[in-house]
Amino acid sequence: MARRCQLTNKKRNNAFAISHSHRRTKRLQEVNLQWKRIWWEEGKRFVRLRLSTKALKTLKAKGIGAMAREAGIDLNQF
Repeated sequence: MARRCQLTNKKRNNAFAISHSHRRTKRLQEVNLQWKRIWWEEGKRFVRLRLSTKALKTLKAKGIGAMAREAGIDLNQF
């Protein structure tokens, strides 16, 4: 499974690791992904998703149904 948020499609970022002498080498900044069981009110059940912590924060404000509709995700498949 790809390291990608299932709601926002957030993925890893290319960056540089900069040493003390300012030499730059490429590195990857991974997304902070967490497995979460979230209560889906419309479906009357829990849904298990792999979400970024940014998506979790947004989820508290918008709700799982609204975010899934924006992302075009059918929660019945999870």
